[in-house]
Amino acid sequence: MEAFFKIIDNVNEWVGRIFSWLIIPLVAIVVVEILLRNLFNSPTTWSFEVSKQVYGLYFMICAGYTLKHQGHVAIDVFSQSFSPKTQNIVEVICYLLFFFPFCLVLLYYGTVFAAKSWQMLETGWGVFAIPLYPIKTIIPITALLLLLQGAASVIRKLASIVSGGN
Repeated sequence: MEAFFKIIDNVNEWVGRIFSWLIIPLVAIVVVEILLRNLFNSPTTWSFEVSKQVYGLYFMICAGYTLKHQGHVAIDVFSQSFSPKTQNIVEVICYLLFFFPFCLVLLYYGTVFAAKSWQMLETGWGVFAIPLYPIKTIIPITALLLLLQGAASVIRKLASIVSGGN
């Protein structure tokens, strides 16, 4: 089982490392737009739509990586005073009550959403009419990566609870 979790960890690690580089073209797009708009009074018709797509991809696809590295927002005002075992129990309960239902709903509806977008080859409403179906496909992929990383985290926490370790 741990070998399977290592694969999940590695997939999310590499996805995060590779796609984190999207921040560079995102910043470049925004800077170019600012310069063209403010210095040359010549705004682009494409930068807003493209920057939304790049940011959406960056934000979503790196979610599993962020979960792997425990980088998501956590409100641990109360749980920080708990023992490590109790913290793990609380986290497992929260995963079961909130995280997994959210991921399952996101996976289901994200798949439906992406499939409909592919069916009609959906494009944006702007002048540039950028295709939307590729970015909408990232929604269920993100849900799947989060679901797998969350499952690995929960099973590891359960093992820690049972063994009495941290």
